[in-house]
Amino acid sequence: MIRRAPALAARAALLGLLMTPDTTFGDEGMWLFSNPPRAQLKERYGFEPSQEWLDHVRLSSVRFNSGGSGSFVSPDGLVMTNHHVGADDLAKLSDEKHNYLRDGFHAKTRDQEVACKALELNVLRGIKDVTAEVNAAVKPGMTPADAFKARQAKIAEIEKAAADEKQNIRADVVTLYAGGQYHLYTFKRYTDIRLVFAPEKQIAFFGGDPDNFEYPRYDLDMCFFRVYEDGKPLKTDHHLKWSPAGSKDGELVFVSGHPGTTNRQNTVAELKFLRDLGYPSLLQRLNRLEVLLSAWGGRSERNMQRAEDELFSIQNSRKARIGGLAGLLDPDLMGRKEADEKRLRAFIDGKQKSAAAASEPWVAEAAQAFATVEKAEKVRAELARELPAVEGAPGRPFTPPAGLNSASYGIARLLLRAGDELPKPPGDRLREFGDARLPSLKLQLFSDEPIYEDLEVVKLADSLMFLATTLGPDSELVKKVLDGKSPQDRAFELITNTKVRDVEFRKKLFEGGKAAVDAAKDPLIELARLVDGPARAVRKRSENEVEEPKRQAHAALAKARYAMDGDKVYPDATFTLRLAFGTVKGYTENGQPVPPYTTFEGLYQRSAAQGNKGPFELPKRWEERKGKLDLGTPFDFVCTADIIGGNSGSPVVNQKGEVVGLIFDGNIQSLVLDFIYDEKVARAVSVDSRAIAEALRKVYDAPELADELTGKK
Repeated sequence: MIRRAPALAARAALLGLLMTPDTTFGDEGMWLFSNPPRAQLKERYGFEPSQEWLDHVRLSSVRFNSGGSGSFVSPDGLVMTNHHVGADDLAKLSDEKHNYLRDGFHAKTRDQEVACKALELNVLRGIKDVTAEVNAAVKPGMTPADAFKARQAKIAEIEKAAADEKQNIRADVVTLYAGGQYHLYTFKRYTDIRLVFAPEKQIAFFGGDPDNFEYPRYDLDMCFFRVYEDGKPLKTDHHLKWSPAGSKDGELVFVSGHPGTTNRQNTVAELKFLRDLGYPSLLQRLNRLEVLLSAWGGRSERNMQRAEDELFSIQNSRKARIGGLAGLLDPDLMGRKEADEKRLRAFIDGKQKSAAAASEPWVAEAAQAFATVEKAEKVRAELARELPAVEGAPGRPFTPPAGLNSASYGIARLLLRAGDELPKPPGDRLREFGDARLPSLKLQLFSDEPIYEDLEVVKLADSLMFLATTLGPDSELVKKVLDGKSPQDRAFELITNTKVRDVEFRKKLFEGGKAAVDAAKDPLIELARLVDGPARAVRKRSENEVEEPKRQAHAALAKARYAMDGDKVYPDATFTLRLAFGTVKGYTENGQPVPPYTTFEGLYQRSAAQGNKGPFELPKRWEERKGKLDLGTPFDFVCTADIIGGNSGSPVVNQKGEVVGLIFDGNIQSLVLDFIYDEKVARAVSVDSRAIAEALRKVYDAPELADELTGKK
C-alpha cells in the first residue's frame, strides 16, 4: 500500500519545478464542448477533432443524475458505466432473496431487464451562451441580496422558456468560471432505465479499501443499463463503437464525462478555508458516519446489504478528502497557487496603472475582487457549523442535510417547502423548485424505492445527536427538536410515526399544496417546520453574503484571466459535460517504473499473494473459469487525462471515437487534481475494453451482450 503523504509531497514538489506561468500544463484541462482544446491537440498531437467528431461524442455521452457518467455503446440504447455508479440502483432493486450489489445481475434477454427506480439519464443536446441576459438582470447599485434575487429570477425565466416537460427536455443554466459566464444547457431526459448486467462487487471493487485510489489495479468496475422510450429500447443514432484492439502505450485518448467539482480557480483565501476548516470538518462527519454504518451493518448480513452502498460512498469520500487535505497542507502546492494569484494580481495592478485600460469597468471590479472574496470567506467560516447542521447542501433537495441525515426527513422537508414555494412566482422560489427542475424532482419524490425504517432510526438518532452537539444542548432549537427526549427515543418516535414513506401519502400532500401539508400534522413534517426557519435564515446569509459577492468577484477575475491569457483557460468542473485528453502512459514512483497496463494474470497473482482472502478473494466463477481466459489480456490501464469525481463511468475513446476503456478511478497522486493538475505521476485509471469483452464471453456466459458491444450479429 502506497504511503499517502510522502507520495503527495513528492508530486507537489515536482510542480514547483516543472509548472510554468502558461495557462495549462501538459494534458491539463476539463474542456467545454463549445470551446474544445483544438490548438493544444493540433500542437501536441497533430490531431484536429472535427465538429462532427465532437458532436458524435457529445451525443453519445450520458449523465447519471444520481451522480456519475456513462455512454451509449450500441444502437439499441445500451449504456455503459461503472459498477459503483450503478451501485445505488443495484441496492434499490435488491430484496431479501436477491443481493444484486454483492452477487451481480445478468439479463440474458430483453424481457429480463429490470426497471430502475427514479433513475434519470441526461444527454446534452444544446449549448447557448446566455451570459449577457443573466448579467443584464443585475443593475448597478443593487445590494447583493437584490442582485442574487434578480439573477435567480432571470435564470428561472430562461430555464422555463427552454424546458419542455412533454418532450422530456430539461434546461439548466450552468454557471461557469464561478460567475464569469452562464450557458444554457438543454438535455434530453430519459427515465425508463433498465438494468442489464453487473458483475459481483468483489471483482468490480477487487482489493477494496486497501487498493482504492491505488495502482496497479485489477477491477472490473463496469455496469450496463438500457434506455427505453415508449416501452421499447431506444434507437440511438449516436453511440460509441467498440475497439476490439483496445489502446496501446503512448496512444492519444479522450475522456468524455461529467467531472463533479474542482477548485482550481479558487483564490488562496478560499483554499485556506478548505484547508483550515472545510475539509477537517467534513472529515470528522465522514468518519462519524463510517463508524455508525460499519457498526450497524456488521450486526447482520441483511443490515450490511441495506447500508453497503452508502457506506462505500462515505468511505470513498473520506479517502479522497484525506488526499485532498494532504495536498492543501503541502507548502509546495500552496506556493504554486500563491504564485498564480500573484501573477494575476500583478496583471490587474498593471491594468489599473494604464490610462486606457483603467477605463474598462472590469479593471476596478477585479482590483476589489480578492478583498471581496476574503470578506465572504470570513462569513463562510462563521456559518460553517450551523449551515451543514440545519440546511445541508442548498439546492439539492434529495441530498439529506449533513445534520439530519435521513431520507425520510429529506422527503418531509421537501413536502413542507413545496407547499410554501410552488405558489410563488418561479423567480422567487428556492432554486430547486424552479419549473424546469420540477419533472426531475417529482420523479424522485414519487419513487417507490425502499427506505428502511430501522436504518432510518439509526441515522436520524445520530443526526439529532450531531445537531445537539453542534448547536449546544442549551440551544432553543435543539430543545424544541428533541422535545424533552433523548436523540434515540426522539428518532424512534419520529420515524415510526411518520407517513412520508408512503408514496400515495406523498402524492396527496404534494398535489394538495400547503393546506394539505399543514393539515397532515405529520410528526416528521412538523420537525422539518421547526428547523425550517433557522435553516432558511442561514441559507439566505450564505446566498447573500457568500455566494453572490463571490460570484460577482469571480466574474471580474474571469474577465481579468481572459484578458491575460485569452480563451485557453477552461472553467472549473460543475458536473457538466467536459472533454479531457491524454496519453496511455505509466509513471515512476519511488524510483520504480509503474507500467501502464495490468493483466488478468496479475489479478490472480495479486489474489494469491494476499491469500485469496478478504478484499482480495476472487469470486467463485473467476476461480473456476481461469483456464478459459487469455491471462495476457490487458485488464486496467492508466492515462494522463484530466479527471475528477463525477468522471466515473466516462468512456475512454481513441481518435476514431471508438471505446478503448472505461474510467473508474484515479491513483493516489491524482487526489490533488481538485486544486492543481500534474501529469508526472497523477493518472486516470480505466478498465480496458479488451478485458470487458473477454470477461463477458468467458466468465459470465454473456455472449449476447459482448456481441452487442462489439457489433457482432
